[in-house]
Amino acid sequence: MTLDLPLIWAVLIAFAVLAYVILDGFDLGIGILFPLFKQEKERDTLMNTVAPVWDGNETWLILGGGGLLAAFPLAYAIVLPALYAPITVMLLGLIFRGVAFEFRWRTRRWKAVWDWSFALGSLAAALMQGIALGGLVQGIRVVDRAYAGGWWDWLTPFSILTGIALVVGYTLLGACWLIIKTDSGIQDRGYLLARRLSVLLIVLIGLVSLWTPLLDPQFLGRWFAWPNIALTAPMPLLVLLAAGFLWRGLHDYKRPAQPFLAALALFVLSYTGLGISFWPLMVPPSITIWDAAAPDASLGFLLIGAVVLLPIILAYTGYAYWVFRGKVDRHAHYH
Repeated sequence: MTLDLPLIWAVLIAFAVLAYVILDGFDLGIGILFPLFKQEKERDTLMNTVAPVWDGNETWLILGGGGLLAAFPLAYAIVLPALYAPITVMLLGLIFRGVAFEFRWRTRRWKAVWDWSFALGSLAAALMQGIALGGLVQGIRVVDRAYAGGWWDWLTPFSILTGIALVVGYTLLGACWLIIKTDSGIQDRGYLLARRLSVLLIVLIGLVSLWTPLLDPQFLGRWFAWPNIALTAPMPLLVLLAAGFLWRGLHDYKRPAQPFLAALALFVLSYTGLGISFWPLMVPPSITIWDAAAPDASLGFLLIGAVVLLPIILAYTGYAYWVFRGKVDRHAHYH
């Protein structure tokens, strides 16, 4: 039996990207929510909810990007030039928020500067991730296996919509995380914010879902052509079910974890819908997984390392969340 190594690596990278989105998404959301909490103690509490895990969450971004370079070098060589600008801004945002984690605890005079660095860095990273996703989904012009588009091809109404949708989604995850990790006043504000954000997110998911199949006849066929429609028809129903689960959880104070789990379900379903549109493309509209893959010998060698490292990463990630489970002590500090 011959292993389909490009397919295996496509699944691994897709998993790494999803893990990054659902794990780093809520701590980016905490940063976006930062300016809405004016008191210093409240902001300290917000940061303490993610301080033990935020840097570990970004491991998945490195794995996804590094895996793309190693396993699908052609896709990397096409996507990076097409999305240089949003990716650069995203990385700068992540750098600023990472530095702010350390510096805001060490200074009094410049604390406001680092608070805003944390907030704006989180917002920039989230927005640019969404815009980069939109720029990829709408298609990248390729000629002779190289990027043939312009500097601003990534910036379109669709990519701006996906950017806004991801910002709202991350902010909702952040609000739901506050419901789990805090109590009293901060938790109450988390519920209030999450209710408003949930309605907005469902609207945005609907808009993006309706727009995406219109971008390319291939996407339209995968969603609405027979027999594909028999498999894709349940997806909108599952999204509505998750939305109902979310809304109910936001009004049932006895189950603080329910809103967060429901919001994660919305992300997973949206990601699955994206996979349905893409399959089997790596770079729409023309580069497939097998076109972009490295030689099987390279993929096999890399797979050995992945088989060893992935369980370790999953283990320490799970252990970190287990150790720091429960409510955050409002009197504790990051350092």
